[in-house]
Amino acid sequence: MAKNQSRKPGRDVRGGTGKRSRKPNPQARPYKKDVRRRGYMPAGKQKPARPGATRANLIEGRRAVAEALDAGIPLKRALVAASTGERDRSLEELVVRLEQADVRVDYVARDLLDSRSSHGAHQGIMLEVEPFAYATLDDVIEAAGEGDALVLLLDHVTDEGNFGAIVRTAEVVGAAGVVVANARAARVGTAAYKTSAGAVLHLPIAQVPNLATAAEQLKEAGFWVGAATEHAHDDVWHAPLDGRICLVMGSEGSGVSALMRKKCDFECKLPQRGRVESLNVAQATTAICYEWLRRVMEKDERSTQGTDEAAVILPEVDA
Repeated sequence: MAKNQSRKPGRDVRGGTGKRSRKPNPQARPYKKDVRRRGYMPAGKQKPARPGATRANLIEGRRAVAEALDAGIPLKRALVAASTGERDRSLEELVVRLEQADVRVDYVARDLLDSRSSHGAHQGIMLEVEPFAYATLDDVIEAAGEGDALVLLLDHVTDEGNFGAIVRTAEVVGAAGVVVANARAARVGTAAYKTSAGAVLHLPIAQVPNLATAAEQLKEAGFWVGAATEHAHDDVWHAPLDGRICLVMGSEGSGVSALMRKKCDFECKLPQRGRVESLNVAQATTAICYEWLRRVMEKDERSTQGTDEAAVILPEVDA
């Protein structure tokens, strides 16, 4: 297999033909609205969409609050634990920054913060912010540019803590973005702000209606799509994890779906020797992302060394 080979229509050197069938499925059932099961309502009586325009989201924890201030996202107000008599300089510094940014600060009982916290680690401060503004898949592709790039596609990861940890890893290794489904998947909320250490504010996160269609669009943009699954034949050390990669990570319970596996160009798995069944999805994502980063950095280093060698000028030798 050629290293870093560009994706070209009709040619797939990673295990497939590169040709995707468009034949209709004769067994497919036509879509039919089901009033009882799908909650369909007549026009004019439908419930408003769920973007959360009238409900504030919460950011908790000092690191996440500082990241929100640095990113300049619109903040509604801050809830700060009332003083118990002991001075807390780091909290005071955050309050000063909030006041300088014209953010309303309300001092409340710590019990109130405890009751609103998702995991009890608010560290004495919370922010009420407008609902998170998701990117589009086009935004992610644009952020990827033309060279080596990594995009994470999460196949219905539902735990918000895992989701935030994955976004943190993606931002640290320099990924172009994260793609999630707009239904049956974790959203950017309090836990994601916290576990991502604010990374959700620095990385495009796209919500899409159909993950399989998103994978096809990424292929058209030159990405190889690979699934991390225990059913894979190759481990990550021997899988083609270099170049422009869309890495598909599966849900906590069932892993990558059968449909998404069919859309992938290759599969890989993490080798293991212990007795525990496997790593959780956030830990596995970190391990695989760093393998991609290692290869990209080695490629960049070889390229730099080649340039330096070409630039060497030999001294003239007197006849």
